[in-house]
Amino acid sequence: MTAAERLRPNALGVVGILFLVLSAQAPLTGIAGAVPLSVALGNGAGVPAAYVAAGAVVLLFSVGFVAMSRHVVDPGAFYTYIGKGLGRTAGTASAAVALFAYSTIQAAMYGLYGATVAQLMTLHTGIDLPWWVWALLTMALVQLLGVAGIDTGARVLAVLVVAETSILLAFALVTLVRGGGPEGLGLAAGFAPQHALDGAPGVAVMFAVASMFGFEATAVYGEEARAPERTVPRATYLSITLITAFFALTSWMVISAHGASRATADAGRALRDGESSAFVFQPIADRFGAWTGDLLPVLLATSLFAGILAFHNSANRYLFSLGRERRLPHALSALNHRGAPWAAGVVQTVIAVLLVVPFALAGRDPVVTLFSWFSGVAVLAIMLLYFLTSVSVVFFFRRGRLDRRIWNTALAPALGALGIAGAGWLVLANLTTLIGGDRATATWLALTIPVVWLLGAVAHLARPAGRGTVPPASGTSETPEAPGTSETSETSEKDPP
Repeated sequence: MTAAERLRPNALGVVGILFLVLSAQAPLTGIAGAVPLSVALGNGAGVPAAYVAAGAVVLLFSVGFVAMSRHVVDPGAFYTYIGKGLGRTAGTASAAVALFAYSTIQAAMYGLYGATVAQLMTLHTGIDLPWWVWALLTMALVQLLGVAGIDTGARVLAVLVVAETSILLAFALVTLVRGGGPEGLGLAAGFAPQHALDGAPGVAVMFAVASMFGFEATAVYGEEARAPERTVPRATYLSITLITAFFALTSWMVISAHGASRATADAGRALRDGESSAFVFQPIADRFGAWTGDLLPVLLATSLFAGILAFHNSANRYLFSLGRERRLPHALSALNHRGAPWAAGVVQTVIAVLLVVPFALAGRDPVVTLFSWFSGVAVLAIMLLYFLTSVSVVFFFRRGRLDRRIWNTALAPALGALGIAGAGWLVLANLTTLIGGDRATATWLALTIPVVWLLGAVAHLARPAGRGTVPPASGTSETPEAPGTSETSETSEKDPP
């Protein structure tokens, strides 16, 4: 591979990758959007325990994920890992699902972002434009930041993430130090097993897993990281730990501020009034003053923007990697003078336009349909990728014997796969609730994922001879692979049984 085919090296350290990952979580969006639903429809005051459970499952998954990242460094991450263990057909099919997941979650965020910005502009400036105008303008801005280089994007995201997390952490810490709300801290109500299993815990776990979406980007940026064999593992474990602690602590303090016995009723009232974010924003205003009522909606918009930019960067690196390996047109691997994948970025922006515009033309509500539908299907898609990656890790290390640590390469990935399968079942079983739609809509949305996977597999099998014959990705272990996983010879490729 020539230098012209590589993303800009040594552009990111642990902190830079960490901000890229945390921005994908959109912390304020996750707290203000998911917590009221989890409390009202899930297990009430036991929601913090759901975040701890989800964090534990994802941490198990990450053990094998990190072990693989030490031997395979490629912006294709998921699909490269799956291809190494389960064969290139499965890998390419998974690439299609990954692109589908990142593109749909980004489109979903454009829906909520457009609606939020439209309301803010009307309220504060008197400019009354449709939500989709702000979404399209932001797509242009995201494209410009994408081609400016990953280090520029990381700096922008760092500012936005610090802004949104600071006020939430300040609220959580002040509430904790003051001993909680009217009923105290409510430690038992938030974390005791008997309370964690109250109501519908599956709904709470589903939203908690959704809040973890995006941490895998640590490996996506491996080629641009300094010393990726150390940077990626550190960033992965640190991001999962911080995300879990942040969501568990903040949700616990929000519930405590209402009172554990009253939280479910208060969250349900906020949902019925159509102001679910008030369940979170009101306690913050009570602590810090009415000025937060003007600031928090603005921070919600910047939170969404940060997530949109993060998923743009992840998706265009998948397209870049597929183009470099000639599984898609090679033109997608074009880089600009800053080492940014500009051609892949343009295609990713076009995909965003194609996903968002039909909802605008149909006059559909961007939150009720675009945001809820696409966020639901994206979470389900990413669960499939987590599961396949865990299985692939086991096959990869049993075949190549590159790492003989049983816990890292077999037990933890197997346990992670079981946990992810359970979480995936919960997402599927509660998809109707997650998308706020009917069962027929949920069924059709769920079916898109196996369809996309099959289309990716067919595209790989039907590709012209000679496609996909480029050298292995930079950073791939030089240890010989088992037959069937070679990235260098198309003629020797056979998918594992």
